[in-house]
Amino acid sequence: MPADAPLPPTSQETIGPFFPRTLFREGDNDLTRVASDAAPTGRGEAILLRGQVTREGGFPCLNMILEAWQADAGGRFDHPLDPERHLADPDFLGWGRAWTDEDGQFEFRTVLPGGYTDGTGRRAPHVNLTAMGAGLMRRVLTTAFFPDFPAENLTDPVLALLPEHLRGRLVAHPDGEADGLRVFRFDIRLRGSAGEETPFFED
Repeated sequence: MPADAPLPPTSQETIGPFFPRTLFREGDNDLTRVASDAAPTGRGEAILLRGQVTREGGFPCLNMILEAWQADAGGRFDHPLDPERHLADPDFLGWGRAWTDEDGQFEFRTVLPGGYTDGTGRRAPHVNLTAMGAGLMRRVLTTAFFPDFPAENLTDPVLALLPEHLRGRLVAHPDGEADGLRVFRFDIRLRGSAGEETPFFED
């Protein structure tokens, strides 16, 4: 092979990227922690959103990073693009990060979100979730809705993008109580049959 000849392509590596544990700090999965010195207002109902990340065959995914972002209990974001930003709860961060354990389990402490209107229409209360980690070429995004809002879920423009038989896969399930808080379960299957895999959305 001539010295200036192009190198043959190599196969893509699909086992990375790998993320150090330093990306996750104690409390990052608590969206209700107070970011300022002000006394917390305690707006909204605090809940726990728990789940398991699995791959095809139901095998748990270890060391997956999950990020959650959502509106506060009033349906507002502390973001410049929200015209009601000045009304957003100053004691709610709206974003958090969790890491799956050896069983693929994750947990977020947050508040039951409020609905809001954006460019797509009236949105039902929901939590946006992204997952990234070993085996994924890029992050995947999905959305957790809540059974407390059946009417809103029926008209949510994003949920309506899915065939009706798949919409239930994006609705979290009540899973008892822990530490005096209601628990909602939202499992994520990264790969599987059409009836098993979690519906994901384009970035």
